[in-house]
Amino acid sequence: MLQSMTGFGKSSVTINGIRYNLDIKSLNSKNIDLNIRLPHWMRSIELDMRKQITESLMRGKVDVYVNTDVLDPAALTNLNIKVIKAYMSQMDAISHELSIEQRFQAAMTLPDVMQSDQNEFSEEDWKEFQVGLKEALDNIQQFRLDEGKVLEEEFRQRIHNIMDLLAQVPAYEEERIERLKQRIHKSLEDFKDVDQDRVEQEFIFYLEKLDITEEKVRLKNHCEYFLETMNSEESNGKKLNFISQELGREINTLGSKSNHAEMQKLVVDMKDELEKIKEQMLNVL
Repeated sequence: MLQSMTGFGKSSVTINGIRYNLDIKSLNSKNIDLNIRLPHWMRSIELDMRKQITESLMRGKVDVYVNTDVLDPAALTNLNIKVIKAYMSQMDAISHELSIEQRFQAAMTLPDVMQSDQNEFSEEDWKEFQVGLKEALDNIQQFRLDEGKVLEEEFRQRIHNIMDLLAQVPAYEEERIERLKQRIHKSLEDFKDVDQDRVEQEFIFYLEKLDITEEKVRLKNHCEYFLETMNSEESNGKKLNFISQELGREINTLGSKSNHAEMQKLVVDMKDELEKIKEQMLNVL
């Protein structure tokens, strides 16, 4: 079962009058590349979050955003009296024309006039937050699975196309051998006293070098192994990538040994199918 590294998941959880909105998105990457943005009072749980997210998603460029909505402002913040008095005193020193009300209104627009009662996350807060984190991770996992099904169907079709093209190769092999034989004999027509036995020996040796039986068998086996690996319980993009490299080697060898226009066309079509697999392989977990 394939999983894509592309995904998105979200959730929300309310703790102590604050709603925490989680957004997790991921793109392809060779390893885990995790970026987390949190409110400052959540920094104490960042390492625990990283561990849980890494264990769940394993690979990908992952961005995690935690934004907050204050549902109960009165319970969260209060006036920072010292800062407000300091602002008003400084404004009074600048201008005596401002009334107390005007100075207060101006001071309320300046930084740090509200102080937060929110402390570092407690163990209980972390347990409540994990419920929302797990929901977001479950959502992105489902997204990855849905994307993986699309990739799986495309890979299956591409592999079957390669196997169908491979099945057409034997139709040209007899003609290919006959053409080679005629070409060699024609090249030797201008020579007299040619040892025909030696010619036949050289011809057999030449055909052995151009024999593609092993390449056909290996290519077919690699295709079947690709489908088998793709159907395993765990997504294994790295292994599938290795198999696709082996497919490429066998297809290239077929092309170099073909010496036949129609066979070379089949090889070009195989390469095209494989290239489309490799393009999408970068997204597989």
